[in-house]
Amino acid sequence: MTSQVVNKPALLATDVPPRTKPSNYPEPFASRMQGRVKRQLGDVFNIQKFGVNLTQLAPGAQSSLFHQHTKQEEFIYILSGFPTLVLDHGEIKLEPGMCAGFTPGQGAHQLVNQTAEVVTYLEIGDRIPGDEGAYPRDDLVALLGPDGQWTWTRKDGSPY
Repeated sequence: MTSQVVNKPALLATDVPPRTKPSNYPEPFASRMQGRVKRQLGDVFNIQKFGVNLTQLAPGAQSSLFHQHTKQEEFIYILSGFPTLVLDHGEIKLEPGMCAGFTPGQGAHQLVNQTAEVVTYLEIGDRIPGDEGAYPRDDLVALLGPDGQWTWTRKDGSPY
């Protein structure tokens, strides 16, 4: 979590500074998140049980690696732009006002900006310790520890 907690009940979301570390993924995956900017809105209010991010994707950028969770529920709401929601079984073109939700075991997903304009959306997800992230297209496994930190390994269990 960010250390910048505010002592006021409201603020402009765009006044929250972008996350200084663009990605928690280890290399070589972190560099694939270039063009993604996250503002950790929930953290500035010291919200502990779920995260809220205002996220922007530059043209060609992606939200995350193609992934799914064992425990976490996720929700996205498109504010501007026209991202593509990539799923196990195809793609869906999204537009402002559309939303999507993901429950554990539902299948892998990611957002990709295949347009020439910036995409902006809200993402909300819970923070359940013991959640595992699976990355079907990459040699990566994630485990959320009780301290709220992700541990990254290869699929054979060796660390990054």
